[in-house]
Amino acid sequence: MLSLAGVCAGYGSLRALFDVSLDVKEREAVGVIGPNGAGKTTLMRVISGLIPLSQGEMTFDGVSLPGLPAHRIVSHGIAHIPENRRLFPRLTVEENLRIGAFIPQARRHFADRLAWVYDFFPRLKERRSQPAGTLSGGEQQMCAIGRALMSRPRLLLMDEPSAGLAPLLVRQVFELVGRIRAEGFTVLIVEQNVQQILDVVDRAYLLEVGSIKLSGTSAQLKHNELIRKAYMGL
Repeated sequence: MLSLAGVCAGYGSLRALFDVSLDVKEREAVGVIGPNGAGKTTLMRVISGLIPLSQGEMTFDGVSLPGLPAHRIVSHGIAHIPENRRLFPRLTVEENLRIGAFIPQARRHFADRLAWVYDFFPRLKERRSQPAGTLSGGEQQMCAIGRALMSRPRLLLMDEPSAGLAPLLVRQVFELVGRIRAEGFTVLIVEQNVQQILDVVDRAYLLEVGSIKLSGTSAQLKHNELIRKAYMGL
C-alpha cells in the first residue's frame, strides 16, 4: 500500500532522514520506534506532504506522492494525527471533527461519518459542544483520532500518540489503537514507548539518527537484545 524507497529529507541544509526505506501493507499495523530526535516526526510529515523529500521515491497504491500538496495526499486516503494532537482549542469537539471532513468526498458523507465517530467514541458525543481545549488529555487524543477518521482514510498516520500523557492515559490510548486495528484500518504509528507499541503492531522499524537500523516482526524486536537493553531496560 505505502512504499518508501531511499527517502532523504530535512529542514533546509539540515538533513533529518537518510536513505529511509519501508513499506506498509493493507490492513497492517506498522510501528516506527526510536529515541527522541531520531527523525520519526519528520518521517510522518514527509509522508503527509508537509515536508518535501530531497531524494528517493514514495508511492501509495502505485500513486507517486512527492510533489503533491498535503490536501491532495489526504484526498488519496492518508490521514495524519500529529504529535500533541494539534486540536483547535477554542472550537467545540464537533467543530474540530467537521474540519476533518473538509475534502469534498468526506463532506458528502459528513452526517454518516460523524455518527460513526460518535458511535466509536461515545465520550466525544457527550462532549460535542465543549471546547476541545477543555477536554482531558485522553479525550483530546480521542478527538484528534476522530478528526482524522472523518476523512474516511485508508491509511492512518499516528505521531507519538502517548506524548505528554500520564501513564493511565497512555494505557487508554494504546487500547484505542487496538480498537482502531480491530476495525480493519491500516496504521503507521511512530512512538517512543517501545514496549507498548510492540504489543499492538505487526511489524516495526527502528529509526536512529535518521536511518533505519533494524526491522522485523513485533515478536522479533521484542526479543532483540539491542531493543531490550536500549529501549526496554531489560
